[in-house]
Amino acid sequence: MRKTTALKNLLKSESLEFLMESHNAISAKIVEEAGFKGIWASGLSISAQLGVRDNNEASWTQVLEVIEFMSDCTSIPILLDGDTGYGNFNNVQRLVKKLEQRNIAGVCIEDKLFPKTNSFINGAAQPLADIQEFCGKIKAAKDAQTDDDFVVIARVEALIAGWGLPEALMRAEEYHQAGADGILIHSSKQTAEEILEFKREWGARCPVVIVPTKYYTTPVHVFRDYKFSIAIWANQMLRTAITAMKQMALNLAASENILVVEESIVSVAEVFRLQGATELLEAEKRYLPCVTDSVSVTLLAASRGIELGELTLNLPKCMLNLSGKPILGRIVETYQTVGIKDITVVRGYKKDMVNLPGLRYVDNDEYDNTGELFSLYKGLADVTAGEKDWIIGYGDVLYKKYVLQMLLEVKHDLVVVVDSKWSDRPHQVRPDYVMNSLPNSQQTFYTDVYFKQIAPEMPVENRCGIWTGLLKVSRTMQPVLWDTLKMLLQQDEMTTIGRMPALLNELTALGYPIHVIYITSDWLDVDEVQDMITAGSF
Repeated sequence: MRKTTALKNLLKSESLEFLMESHNAISAKIVEEAGFKGIWASGLSISAQLGVRDNNEASWTQVLEVIEFMSDCTSIPILLDGDTGYGNFNNVQRLVKKLEQRNIAGVCIEDKLFPKTNSFINGAAQPLADIQEFCGKIKAAKDAQTDDDFVVIARVEALIAGWGLPEALMRAEEYHQAGADGILIHSSKQTAEEILEFKREWGARCPVVIVPTKYYTTPVHVFRDYKFSIAIWANQMLRTAITAMKQMALNLAASENILVVEESIVSVAEVFRLQGATELLEAEKRYLPCVTDSVSVTLLAASRGIELGELTLNLPKCMLNLSGKPILGRIVETYQTVGIKDITVVRGYKKDMVNLPGLRYVDNDEYDNTGELFSLYKGLADVTAGEKDWIIGYGDVLYKKYVLQMLLEVKHDLVVVVDSKWSDRPHQVRPDYVMNSLPNSQQTFYTDVYFKQIAPEMPVENRCGIWTGLLKVSRTMQPVLWDTLKMLLQQDEMTTIGRMPALLNELTALGYPIHVIYITSDWLDVDEVQDMITAGSF
């Protein structure tokens, strides 16, 4: 049921219904959970929680912002205490349109002058609006609504102002004829006598709403007997909150120890529940690519990058500046944006210059006469196997964020990322061409693709792409990769010049399937000066 329809049903109910005051989203949620069928968005309470007077000191847009949060977190209808409508008929029309956009079920406007003053502050001295001018506001509100069930309540202040019952009845009739869905008759008396007298005279011409703030000693059955439609508990949530907060603050100020209050207040967990923290956790499981503690990354960054000439004479390639950040900083930042914080960097050349905060460092002091596989051995020796999945990459290769997200989402034991647009990289330094079980095509969306071979030279007809430098290893496959790596490093040649492709080929030769993720570009291996220029805008 739409919120507007629910409120209109409450207004037309044969039984006495109740609206409970709320002044922010969390109080609105508490009201709904308590079982109330509707909410009174009190102007007094909203102003108070903003720390201003109930004299239209809070602008209508500020009020609108508050009740939008209230509407978003609840499923029951909200009736806004709209004061005088915040201006003339034009302001009222704009207000109604904005309320409907925010799924607010109705508005109550009062026949006083803007800016209003709270009815309980010297109410007898407050002037009332011209009847016809106020009727124009009601008509404007009804004309502006697009939802037929949106409710407009006319609040009659004649009794508050001391103008007497005849004036109250006359105004109520005019407002009813102007199109008001209901009349709110207000009183500041300590008893309900004049309210009941109004209802006897008014009868059942249209629904009547009351606010028993002052005449709270009147038994509720009296309101039922007189067939009032709705009773509004207009400010009790706010006053209760103030009472509790004042007492708590006094206790803490006196005791300087939270032990005196912790047992009497809700837990932080309850705050999280009201905020919907559980829903967020479920959403994170569904939408985020990884859990921050489930993956560790090892980046190989020991080499100088001699191809870049004098640029790396005094600074390792991974620390060259790209738009105000080192290459390695850009790479680490991308990993962190997908939730990965556990990052190990294997450094070597000018190692003291590789010093970004928040990273684990492993040194390959033999970088000048060893290859990638030896650096990988050093790096993985410092990472505990079996605790997290591994991602192995390079400290000079940039990726778009989605590439890492795709890699995290795939659940195979061994996964590599391959760029299928290998022909767009004719000048790639030391390309690692890959042959796979299938080339990149529509079919690969429905069929798993597996790595078959990687080599710097490969017949064109066998090329399915270029390896991008990314390898993911599951926890169960880590002992296999570690043993394979150690076996390869028993060969002197592998220790001195062995590269990652040799490890991939060996794993395949041993019969371990390597799953392929295809991408098209969106990565950059910084090898030449031109790559530095391109990387600046990557």
